[in-house]
Amino acid sequence: MQLRRGIVSLRQALTTDPGNYEAAWKLSKFNYYLASHTDDKKERSDAFRAGVDAGKIAVALQNEKPDGHFWLGANYGGAAENSTLEGLSTVNEIREEMNTVLRLDQGYQNGSAYMVLGLIDLNAPGILGGDPKKAVSEMEKGLPFGEPNAFLHLHLAEAYKKVGRDNDARKQLNIILSMTPDPNYLPEHKEASNDAQKLLNEIEHAD
Repeated sequence: MQLRRGIVSLRQALTTDPGNYEAAWKLSKFNYYLASHTDDKKERSDAFRAGVDAGKIAVALQNEKPDGHFWLGANYGGAAENSTLEGLSTVNEIREEMNTVLRLDQGYQNGSAYMVLGLIDLNAPGILGGDPKKAVSEMEKGLPFGEPNAFLHLHLAEAYKKVGRDNDARKQLNIILSMTPDPNYLPEHKEASNDAQKLLNEIEHAD
């Protein structure tokens, strides 16, 4: 409910001041979080779409700042996961936005742009440039910036598992499970920890 209230406030701020870059990129971010955590399919789809729209506004307002590009790309990615058809049409756009983020600030969101690019390589079909080995290489580039980024460690572990590097996967998963959570990201840390434990169990039972 707090997230939904925040979205309403940011939407009002942007309506009052259409040049408000902070309101635009934060609206894109908040919509992404809403879409990622709601169980309502229509709300999820609408939130990703609203996140894309707000991200485009942010990019138009401040093209040389990373925030708008990152959250625009994140919402493109979320919409792609939500709909195969949208996924086929937005892979290049996601890559473009994340590469722009890396040009502007490699360490933005603890190396998350490297993580997103790696996820495309991990999950996209080969015809769209998907390649698990490339995913590993891309995400490893984020590690110098991503020590506290639980999801970077998680998705890198998934990539390691996919290319048969189970020991490296274990190391990344154990990093997550031994982390001290950031008080500002407790729900995200809990989600990453749960997924890490599941993946670790899968690897152990497969041996």
